[in-house]
Amino acid sequence: MLDMHLNQMKTIRNFIFLAIGFLFISFSQTPPTSFIIRNGTIIDGLGNPSFKSDLLLKDGIMKLIRPGEKVEAQVMIDASGLIVAPGFIDVHSHTDQALLNPDNKLNEGVIRQGVTTIVGGPDGMLSPSRLSYMLGVYAKNGIGTNVAFYIGHNGIRGRVMKRDQQREPTPEELNQMKEMVREGMDMGAVGLSTGLMYEPGMYSQTQEVIELAKEVAPYSGIYDSHVRNPVHAFVASHREAIEITTKANIPGKLGHLKAVGLHNEGTIQEIITMVEKFRDEGFEIVSDQYPYDGAATSNLMSIIIIPTDIEESQSFNRFVAGGNRDEAKKVLQSLMKDAMKSSQIKEVSEQGEDGGFSWLKATGYSSMRITSSKDYPELVGKYLSEIAEDSNNDPFEVVCELIINAKENVNITLGAIKEKDVQTLLIQPWNMIASDGAYVDPSKPSQGHPRSTGTFPRLLGHYVRELNLLSLEEAVRKITSFPADFIGLKERGRIKDGINGDIVIFNPETIIDNSTFEQPTLYASGIVHVFVNGVPVLQDSEMTGNAPGQYLKRK
Repeated sequence: MLDMHLNQMKTIRNFIFLAIGFLFISFSQTPPTSFIIRNGTIIDGLGNPSFKSDLLLKDGIMKLIRPGEKVEAQVMIDASGLIVAPGFIDVHSHTDQALLNPDNKLNEGVIRQGVTTIVGGPDGMLSPSRLSYMLGVYAKNGIGTNVAFYIGHNGIRGRVMKRDQQREPTPEELNQMKEMVREGMDMGAVGLSTGLMYEPGMYSQTQEVIELAKEVAPYSGIYDSHVRNPVHAFVASHREAIEITTKANIPGKLGHLKAVGLHNEGTIQEIITMVEKFRDEGFEIVSDQYPYDGAATSNLMSIIIIPTDIEESQSFNRFVAGGNRDEAKKVLQSLMKDAMKSSQIKEVSEQGEDGGFSWLKATGYSSMRITSSKDYPELVGKYLSEIAEDSNNDPFEVVCELIINAKENVNITLGAIKEKDVQTLLIQPWNMIASDGAYVDPSKPSQGHPRSTGTFPRLLGHYVRELNLLSLEEAVRKITSFPADFIGLKERGRIKDGINGDIVIFNPETIIDNSTFEQPTLYASGIVHVFVNGVPVLQDSEMTGNAPGQYLKRK
């Protein structure tokens, strides 16, 4: 009996020792909450000249350290030779959906660019119910970057009008759409976004969008537009977007502004003149731009649409979606031997099915440039229209021949831009920089666009350091305080006492994008440390695994 009692006491004692040891280990492994960043050069994000100062991050909040001021912190970071700047803000990001997957929640390709906040839901994508679902997943799993959102016209229209989209909404439907816009704004959205080039937004009339845009005015919201026909009606489409924002009497942004296609070379100046006219009249019209000479990327096969009434359409789409290129080629090759079917495929690929979306209708052969091809390296850099002209063949037949004869993918940009036009827009003071990037999967090194991993380092490395188009202070303003103020997050995007510690520390001599159209998933260089809400997510160029991102509501 005594032995049993002694054994029980020993068990209890060992449990207590284990518990104390566990508590000690847990406490000792708690991440530090205070950091001193010493010897760095501060760029405050407001366009002011850089200056030397130390910076304290404590309990998630930043504070500039005055000369002679004594402070203590758990960790000291030596930023000698480095720039200390506000975390970058990407106002047009498509990584928001990928963050729903817990494996992607850190948003590494974005963090490694120095981005601490993304704005999701561009191009009219999000309905209130979808936004609510996403916020719930984020809250459960955590996210590496802060996220703000637009509420989306396309998402709302799809919910209200369902499959019957090729018409105007009834008054009742329009009222329901207005109510959903307000619901999104009540949830903290920064404004309304549209994707007028895509279904179902392409079926809407201008007045419908104006009426919905008016609903964000009481919330001091903004309007963000993927314009209706940016290639074939470049100036008119941007004029429509400006009409929407001015009639709704809210600030407006022309999303990923660019002059796509050979026929639009030089016309960016017309948009610049138009924007400046309205700005002179007191309207807050701005734009964002990714610093590349090509828009979305794909392979040639993706621009082919096989009509749904052709039996092989489902298998072709399944093979393309699954990356089974050889089987998709066999289907296409067989169909092209049938004159009637090949004619149908050409018509639908170029015009869309039942008036719907197609890339060839949206941009066209004179806007698509080959970015990479192991089978046809001599064609890299050429537009599909130029290849057709050189061979004196129909461009659609040329596309099909390239697909069928190539052993590997022929990759293209769906919207090529002249570099001179890229630079002309880049220097405009009312133009900010955004990626339009998607989540990067390093296991698929040939898929995607280099903007997804390179946008912000490319701005600072190529256009600032190498080409000297902008000062470093002005370039940082374009990706920090300027977008923060525009979307209503005025306590972000700057170095200022008492605000959340979103900070990036980079080497101005080495920062650069490494991604290319051939290898679009390569991470950028030169970003050394990144803090989100005062928590390190990148330290000494290595991911920490921390996920301190927050949902940011417009204020």
